[in-house]
Amino acid sequence: MNQKRIKDRNSNENNYFRQEVFIPASYGYIALSLALALILNLLPLQGDLLVFRPDFVAITIIYWSINYPHKMRMSIAFGMGLMMDVGNTSILGQHALAYCVMIYLTLIFGRRLRLFGLMQQAPQIALILLMMQTTLILVAVSSGSHLPGWSYFFASATGTLLWAPISLLLNTPLKQKPDPNAL
Repeated sequence: MNQKRIKDRNSNENNYFRQEVFIPASYGYIALSLALALILNLLPLQGDLLVFRPDFVAITIIYWSINYPHKMRMSIAFGMGLMMDVGNTSILGQHALAYCVMIYLTLIFGRRLRLFGLMQQAPQIALILLMMQTTLILVAVSSGSHLPGWSYFFASATGTLLWAPISLLLNTPLKQKPDPNAL
């Protein structure tokens, strides 16, 4: 038992030095990723594709809120929510409120999420996405809409499955380039 602990501790020390160091994200890169996510959300899809399409803006906001909380504020999420409401011609402020709730939850879980790997983050991301969709449903029902079916929550499932690839995609330009002059 003690040999296993010593081996685990030594492997953790070696892994500490192998961690990747990322370049800080610029505001321009964050704005570009949010604009691309907004375009993906507003693509005109029909049928089953529409049911399974995740909220790319929500996933991108969660990513930036976890990794750079000082650059992703609630006001940016609110503005992106208003743009989603205008693009979807839905109740003005519906997505804005849901994105603000989502940012609040990621700020609460932020330290915990940064400690975990991408696959360990996925269940907590699923919880955050479900809370966002629940907020959207509550706002819609309070304004007189009907309750959607269970298929409405498929978007959270696909968003959870796409969490790791989207995070890796957003991380790729931030990796430091190897210095040819380094020893």
